[in-house]
Amino acid sequence: MVMEGMAEIGTLIAFIGFSFSLLGAFTTIFSSYAQILNAIVGASRVFEVLDQKPGVDDRKNAPAMPAVDGDVIFDHVDFSYIPERRILTDNTFHARPGQVFGLCGPTGAGKSTIINILTRYYDIENGAIRIDGNDVREVKQDTLRIQIAQVQQEPFLFSDTIMANLKYARESATDEECVQAAQQANAHDFILQQPKGYHTILVDGGTNLSQGQRQMLTIARAIVANPRMLILDEATSNVDTRTEKLIQEGLLALQKDKTSFIIAHRLSTIQHADQILVIDKGAIVERGSHTELMMKKGFYFDLYMSQFRGKLSGIVME
Repeated sequence: MVMEGMAEIGTLIAFIGFSFSLLGAFTTIFSSYAQILNAIVGASRVFEVLDQKPGVDDRKNAPAMPAVDGDVIFDHVDFSYIPERRILTDNTFHARPGQVFGLCGPTGAGKSTIINILTRYYDIENGAIRIDGNDVREVKQDTLRIQIAQVQQEPFLFSDTIMANLKYARESATDEECVQAAQQANAHDFILQQPKGYHTILVDGGTNLSQGQRQMLTIARAIVANPRMLILDEATSNVDTRTEKLIQEGLLALQKDKTSFIIAHRLSTIQHADQILVIDKGAIVERGSHTELMMKKGFYFDLYMSQFRGKLSGIVME
């Protein structure tokens, strides 16, 4: 067209320039095509989570849970995850403020389920759960849970500084309060041994610490939260005996003046409990202090002696 005089040479140059620009854009799009597809799939999963509806809703105009003293009543509670497959049957007990309750029994007996319905992650079928006279179904969930601290079997820490992990429990906490909590949890000494002390960054949720050290940090974090009630779910099951002793000392400091529920397979961790609930197949089959239950020589006695015999046989084999 230029040679025949139908177009100017400048038009040709401009056309070639725009063609290269357009080609570059298409090249970038096609080279990023796999990344775009991955982003679309990832985004769909994110929105799927965001669109999920809670299984347990607050009732309309539900009031906030007032500051609790820790008076907990289970009144003939029945619960099932799946209809017609009863998990808990007629559970009744009364935990008074400041008492320590131990929960023990075989795997799958329903110990963790009691905790799940106490914190209202599920609604019960029959009966009632009352804290200081307030039915947990009648109050806002977040105002209930913020007053209950949990220390799980597997400690969870954020990839941040040790100090930031402690303050996560209560944003208004001061550095001094966090240090004091770490001292109570027997975590202060090993924290100071870290490269930057309390400002050491925890890698991948704390993989640069041992299992016991991570657990002591979660206990310190619970102390910082200063909860009204406490739940301990197998908090010492994955540590050695020496570390367990340190953790137990921290837990005793945490339990002071708080209504506490301790789920335990190691029965040594609940011998000091004011009341021990022995659960089997979703029912409370025995209750009492460690001494009372040992004198009955029933289900709890058999559990305790089986653990004791296991330790003795281990010593003999060595």
